[in-house]
Amino acid sequence: MQSYKAPLMDIKFLFDDVFNYYEHYKKHPEFKEATPDLVDAIFQECAKFCENELLPLNQSGDKEGCKFENGKVITPKGFKEAYNLYVAGGWQSLSHPIEHGGQGMPASLGMAKAEMMGTANWSWAMYPGLSHGAMNTVQTHGTHEQKELYLTRLTEGTWTGTMCLTEPQCGTDLGQVKTKAEPNNDGTYNITGTKIFISAGEHDLTENIIHIVLARLPNAPKGTRGISLFIVPKIKVDNQGNLGDANNVTCGSIEDKMGIKASSTAVLNFDNAQGVLIGLENKGLECMFTFMNTARVGTALQGVCASELAYQNSLAYAKERLSMRSLTGKKYPDKVADPIIVHPDVRKMLMTQKAFSEGGRAMIYYTAKIVDDIEMAKTDQERKAADDRLGFITPILKAFLTEVGTESANHGLQVFGGHGYIKEWGMEQIVRDVRISTLYEGTTGIQALDLLGRKILLTHGRTLKDFTKKVLVFCKDQSMLSKNPHKRQMNKFIWPLSKGIANWQQYSIRLALKAKRNRDVVGSAAVDYLMYSGYLVMAYFWAKMAQSAYEKLAGEVENRDFYRAKIKTAEFYFDRLLPRTKSLAATMMADPKTLMQLDEDLLSFL
Repeated sequence: MQSYKAPLMDIKFLFDDVFNYYEHYKKHPEFKEATPDLVDAIFQECAKFCENELLPLNQSGDKEGCKFENGKVITPKGFKEAYNLYVAGGWQSLSHPIEHGGQGMPASLGMAKAEMMGTANWSWAMYPGLSHGAMNTVQTHGTHEQKELYLTRLTEGTWTGTMCLTEPQCGTDLGQVKTKAEPNNDGTYNITGTKIFISAGEHDLTENIIHIVLARLPNAPKGTRGISLFIVPKIKVDNQGNLGDANNVTCGSIEDKMGIKASSTAVLNFDNAQGVLIGLENKGLECMFTFMNTARVGTALQGVCASELAYQNSLAYAKERLSMRSLTGKKYPDKVADPIIVHPDVRKMLMTQKAFSEGGRAMIYYTAKIVDDIEMAKTDQERKAADDRLGFITPILKAFLTEVGTESANHGLQVFGGHGYIKEWGMEQIVRDVRISTLYEGTTGIQALDLLGRKILLTHGRTLKDFTKKVLVFCKDQSMLSKNPHKRQMNKFIWPLSKGIANWQQYSIRLALKAKRNRDVVGSAAVDYLMYSGYLVMAYFWAKMAQSAYEKLAGEVENRDFYRAKIKTAEFYFDRLLPRTKSLAATMMADPKTLMQLDEDLLSFL
């Protein structure tokens, strides 16, 4: 049976020490209520809800799954009751504007909440989680009337939201969208088409579901330039928010999936369903990116959640499972064998999980500060600068953290050995659940093309320069004795980090030159380039965490072992995981000819 304890000490370390969140909150007068005492109380209560209400439903929800009966979805036993407690506790409204019934807390605080809930029960967390992207889209692009009508109910949680993008003939290539939007005389539109893979597209948790739908107007330009965005409720709503008749949005089926079985993934049919335009005509794709960036950071979080849950369970098992003796002599002579945690190979898997979990959490929390800055920006210039920072880091987070989260989940199963393959322990569920994270919201390959093609090559490396400059300033400060009394201790992190950043810049330039001669270079190098980038970004945050730990240990502090463990994990990361960049450098710089030279017919030669 799975166990989970919210990592409050680690979250507090990031908030208080590494990222100095409370100074960050002081920059935004809107966040004056987010004091350390209040934030700590919120974390404590969230941890209780996750540990006591959500975790017990994780395995049972996976076993029962969602039921589809007569066009309706029935969620697993206990899900609706947990959702009602979630709404009653005000968790949905935590990080949304006061004017729409929210509590006005920072988005970054909501991200920490989402991590705890997602780790305890990712399938359940997807139902309220999908609403946040819909809410952000309406908040950013909706009219005053649309905000008044939809945001209050979405904020309180009596309605949920989805995004409806994918169709049977197209996934990532949204230029192929065929769903039609025919204008009516009253300013509404009739939406007709089929959408697939719609997470939380149909369920029994709320009275209404608000769908954000991509569709084409008559005579719209072909391709992505001709896509508009619409708000289409499952149940029609009048101007006062009262529910009316069903809106010709029906669920044709739900998918029988490998994992996240307790989260309904729906096929939705829109048959002249009534909707309203959000944003400008034919600008739907631009509006959608508000939704997509939110969704992609949320998906990156799934990698961290899976890594954390797998780590906590495999660590407990490794301490108890007895097998063989340590190669350096008996460690527990009073037992028939030593616990497997004494074996170096098991330690390597556990340390890898720990490094990815805590390093990934730091990457997410760094990004959450950027999201705060975007939402609170006072000028277009401030907003664009923050949005550029988010745009650069998002594909790295989404792809890298889900890939290493999948690795961590597999390590967890491996630590359990044969027992990990048995459903009773819940380890194989974590592997199945996290596997989707590398696929939805843009596969690893798509994120890699976005990073290398759009964020690096098309901007001539501008956003990369901005990020690497920040890292190099940190390295310089850490290497100056006048600024850093821990210089000698930090050198083991600073020198390889500085060298790695310099190499990252040089490889980016070389790939840009290669791509001018052969466009296939971009496609062949992209995934390895993204993973290379991810290991370096995580190295930066492990160096920052080590620096903060050294500072805490220099004073009078409780839980000294916690900070020593941070430093030791950072050492492991730099010694065992960061060197993976060497092989990634070799493969990303390799000529793509060996990928492309085999004739297509010979690929299927038998």
